Amino acid sequence: MTTEGNLLDLGLREYREVWDLQRKLVDLRGSNAIPDTLILVQHPHVFTVGKAVQGELPAEINGVPVVRIERGGHWTYHGPGQLVGYPILDLAPRNRDIHGFLRNIEETIILALATFGIDAGRGDQAGVWVQKRKIASIGAAIRNWTSFHGFALNVNTDLTYFAYIEPCEMPASTMTSMKSVLDREVELDAVKREILTSFEEIFGLQLVRCDKPNTISITDQDVQSELKRAICG
Repeated sequence: MTTEGNLLDLGLREYREVWDLQRKLVDLRGSNAIPDTLILVQHPHVFTVGKAVQGELPAEINGVPVVRIERGGHWTYHGPGQLVGYPILDLAPRNRDIHGFLRNIEETIILALATFGIDAGRGDQAGVWVQKRKIASIGAAIRNWTSFHGFALNVNTDLTYFAYIEPCEMPASTMTSMKSVLDREVELDAVKREILTSFEEIFGLQLVRCDKPNTISITDQDVQSELKRAICG
């Protein structure tokens, strides 16, 4: 059965701004104030650090901010040319199957990459791989059976930034991108279209694009009513 959901295509947005938005959307989804929602976004350069990393963190590395967040996993990098997706989904009617949710995210990306002639699959770690190189990272958090955080697909990503960290405790050389695999720039909008097609198929959703995502206020005190107005009615 297909149900209707929301699509927020936010363009290029600061990480902390969208992180704050995610957490508010999780609350709204948990109270059934909004349907399942997918955020698509690019971020300016940022390193994020999951719960598996303990101890003090630097505020920045080579001028790139470092942000500790509540998803699982270790270090990763986000930056321009990388398509990031944050599914805000109610997992209760999906059998509360976190493992299945993660596999479905992987399958969404694998199907999308196949349309570009990239033979991708799963590896020993979560994520999507092309042979022994990782092209997409996945890191999720669940609150009250609502998902947030999500995936990062390297499209035209500058892979040199991974050299400043150990992405998912792997050598930076493990990371790859669509641009590297295909030896050409890839149109990001074309990748979005394929991701949306496979996401809707895998998760049984028909996503309705919000007309004016830039009108979303995430600082208004009356958060719930503001977001309900801003997110597709």
